[in-house]
Amino acid sequence: MSTTADPLATLGTLPGVADSVDSVRKAVDRVYGHRVMRRRSTEVTSEAALRGARGSAALSGADWALEEVRRRSDFSGGDGDAEARTVGAALRLTAEAGQLLSIWRQSPLRVLARLHLVAAAAQDDTVGRPRKAGEPVDEPLVELPVPDADEVAGRLDGLAQLIIAGSKAPALVSAAVVHGELLALRPFGSHNGLVARAAERIVLVGSGLDPKSICPAEVGHAEQGRAAYAAALEGYVSGTPEGMAAWIAHCGKAVELGVRESTAVCEALQRGAA
Repeated sequence: MSTTADPLATLGTLPGVADSVDSVRKAVDRVYGHRVMRRRSTEVTSEAALRGARGSAALSGADWALEEVRRRSDFSGGDGDAEARTVGAALRLTAEAGQLLSIWRQSPLRVLARLHLVAAAAQDDTVGRPRKAGEPVDEPLVELPVPDADEVAGRLDGLAQLIIAGSKAPALVSAAVVHGELLALRPFGSHNGLVARAAERIVLVGSGLDPKSICPAEVGHAEQGRAAYAAALEGYVSGTPEGMAAWIAHCGKAVELGVRESTAVCEALQRGAA
């Protein structure tokens, strides 16, 4: 990452990024201005959480219909159902993320450890800590080379320092970098995609861009498709200005699609159809 005092803010000056930031801000403002939000915002938040979890699980290989997620109650995967375990992990992370907002800016590594613990839901000495040298990584979507444990430790520490120091960068830029860096590093032995998307949600909510958590970027990431997601991540990993800008734009589009989803929920509530 850049050695400037505020490298995240520098990313905000890349070509096209300001347009993405502006487009996201206008979209978020529109859904927050919907008349349903004045009376029933809690219902919109709950529905956005469910749809966001479904989208995140889909990107991790469990592409269930929304009604299936809504109907099911057993996500333990006790019968060897790996997809059920993935959906369950996504739902738990969505619920947990809102409880960690106050801790994020002071101790982001603690939050990431907690997110992995919640996602894995297992008693294992590899859970809730970055992987050590030689430990494998199970991440079904990301096929990029896996950084070694020393690089992971150094870059996680650098990311944490950036978060703690704060930045004047737009929320979209900060959220995209957190998401991209965690996906690039895959610091845990499992569930890295789910954790990365939950961390993106924490940044978007905690920054004040989406304080009621009604703009599920996970929906938009899933809607754009796994191939586009992987290609955009390659741009981030390249470290080039063009690649970084393309990743930020991809994340911006994901937020806008999440806004569209919640706008549809608002209109359904207004019609009495949901």
